[in-house]
Amino acid sequence: MFEGWDAVVLARAQFAFTMSFHIVFPAFSIGLASYLAVLEALWLWTGREVFINLFNYWLKIFAVAFGMGVVSGIVMSYQFGTNWAAFSDKAGPVIGPLMGYEVLTAFFLEAGFLGVMLFGLERVGHRLHFLATLMVAIGTLISAFWILSANSWMQTPAGYAINAEGQFIAADWLKVIFNPSFPYRLVHMVLAAYLTTALVVGAVGAFHLLRDSHLAGPRVMFSMAMWMATLVAPIQILAGDQHGLNTLEHQPVKIMAMEGHFDSHPNGAPLILFGLPSEAAGKVKYAVEVPKLGSLILKHSPDAPLSGLDTVPRQNWPPVPITFWSFRIMVGMGFLMLALGLFSLWTRWRGILYEMRLLHIFALAMGPAGFIAVLAGWITTETGRQPFTVYGLLRTADSASPLAAPAVGSSLLAFVIVYFIVYAAGLTYLFRLMAAPPHPGEQGPSGETPTHAAGITPAVGATAHGAAR
Repeated sequence: MFEGWDAVVLARAQFAFTMSFHIVFPAFSIGLASYLAVLEALWLWTGREVFINLFNYWLKIFAVAFGMGVVSGIVMSYQFGTNWAAFSDKAGPVIGPLMGYEVLTAFFLEAGFLGVMLFGLERVGHRLHFLATLMVAIGTLISAFWILSANSWMQTPAGYAINAEGQFIAADWLKVIFNPSFPYRLVHMVLAAYLTTALVVGAVGAFHLLRDSHLAGPRVMFSMAMWMATLVAPIQILAGDQHGLNTLEHQPVKIMAMEGHFDSHPNGAPLILFGLPSEAAGKVKYAVEVPKLGSLILKHSPDAPLSGLDTVPRQNWPPVPITFWSFRIMVGMGFLMLALGLFSLWTRWRGILYEMRLLHIFALAMGPAGFIAVLAGWITTETGRQPFTVYGLLRTADSASPLAAPAVGSSLLAFVIVYFIVYAAGLTYLFRLMAAPPHPGEQGPSGETPTHAAGITPAVGATAHGAAR
C-alpha cells in the first residue's frame, strides 16, 4: 500500500499526528492543575461552597484529560527508538537525560500526589489535600520545564561537544538546559497553557450562562476565566514578540519563512499580512503588506535591513507555506483572545458581564482557540526548524531509522484508526461532563461531598456556606 512512499516523510507524519493529539492535553492540564489549586485555596480561605463545587467539577475533567495526556505521551516516546533511531543514537546523550529528569522529577511528583488529589479530600484533611493539589500543579510546570528544555536545545543547541562516534554529549549541562531559546519558549508555552484553560473554562461558563444567567458556579468560573484572558493575553503577545526577536537572532531562516521574506530587503522589509507563498516562484503571490513594518517590528527601525531566503541554499529552506500560515493562525488567535478579554472588561465595567449574550457567544466560540493556537505555534516551531532535527547540525533525513516505507506507513495507519476511536470516546465523555453545570454539593471523583473548609471558624464557615447557597 505504501510502496514508493518516502519513509522519512511517513515517519515525520506519524510523529506529527501523535504529537498533535498529545500536545493539547498537557496544554490543558498544566493550566487546569493551577486553576484547581486556586479554587481550593479560595475555598479554604473563604469557606464559600461555590469554590469547592467548582473544584470537584473540574477535578473530574482534569482526571480524564490528564490520563489521556499520559497515554498519548508514552506512545510518542517509543517512536524515538522505532522511527528515529539515528537521532536517538546521536542526540541521546543529551536528550535522554533531559527526558529522564522529567520522569524522575515531574512525573513521579504528579503520580505520587494525584491519587490523594483525586480521592483524598475527606481522607487526609483539607490542608494536606491542598498540598497534594499544589504538588500536582507544580509537577505539571516542572514537566513543561524539562520537555521544553529538551526541545529548545534541538532548536538552539548549546553546551555540547561531539565525541569520536559522532554523538552529541554535554560539555556544560547548565548551557544545555538553559540554552538561548529556552526561557522564551518556557514563558510562551506556560502562558499559552493558562490561556488555553481559561478559554475552555470561559466557554463552559458561557454555555451555561446562555441557558441560565443566575447559576452561581458558571458565573464564578466565567468571571475568573475572563480575568485571565484580560490580564494574560496582552502579556502573551509581548512574550511572543520577545520570542520572535530571540528566534531572529538564533534561527533567522525560520523568521524568513514565517514572514514570507523570499527576497532580502536592504532598506527595510514590509510586514506581509496575507498572501500565497510559492517556493517555486520564490515570492508571496497576491501579498497584502505594510511597507517597512516588518523591519520596525523585528529590528525596531523601519529602514533596518533584513535578509531573505535568497541568501540561504534552497536545500536548507523550511517548508515556507505551512510555516507562513501556521504563524498567522497563531497570531490571529492571540489577537482574538485579546479582543475577548477587552470585551469582557468593558461588560464588567458596565455591570453586564453575566447578561451580555454576545459576549457569552463570543466566549463559547473561543473555547477551542487556545488549542488551535498551541497547535499552530507548535507547527510553526517544528516546520520552521526543518530540514534539521538539531538545528544546523543534524538533518532530518539523517535522523530516521533505516525502515521501509510500508512498515512506517502501516504503523501510521494503525495509529490513525486507534486514536480516532479512543480519543473520540474520551472527548465525548469530556463534553458530557462539561454539558452539565456544577451543582451545590458537587461530588468529586471519590463520590464524597466535602464538609466545611478546614481552618474556617464554625461561625464564619457556616455563614459563608449559607451565603453560597
